[in-house]
Amino acid sequence: MDPSEKDYIAYKAYVDLWAAENPIKTNKLQVLLIVNGLLLSALQLGRGFHIASWPIFVAGSLFCAIWIMSIGRTSLFQKVWQAKAIEFSNKYKGDPRFQLLDTEAAELAAPRWLRFLGAVPSKYYLLGAPVVFSLAWTGGLVYIILKQGGSQ
Repeated sequence: MDPSEKDYIAYKAYVDLWAAENPIKTNKLQVLLIVNGLLLSALQLGRGFHIASWPIFVAGSLFCAIWIMSIGRTSLFQKVWQAKAIEFSNKYKGDPRFQLLDTEAAELAAPRWLRFLGAVPSKYYLLGAPVVFSLAWTGGLVYIILKQGGSQ
């Protein structure tokens, strides 16, 4: 087996690893949304914005902080696999087998509205959603603590 064949096997493995991270990130985001929905429902069914609800606010904040790290790690490794694949792509510029991640021409051929809707990289909303939720839960916790302190 010549070196380019060995490199192609490695390249294909990196592309497969890169692609495998997408459903993992999507799944993590879906679970994040479900858990936050359940916590919000528990808050509404309970006492709402009352000091007795502090465990819900703490749980929401902690769960979201964990999701930030978890989704961040998944995004990091997706970037690592992509970088490894691009190394081979750059080494074999003339070989179309190594150009699977070169999608610029195909992206430009897509309808403008689709390019507009797909312009936001997933890492921003995948990491942004748990940050926003974590800040909201932490802000809610601070609010109920201050509200409790002000009513005494």
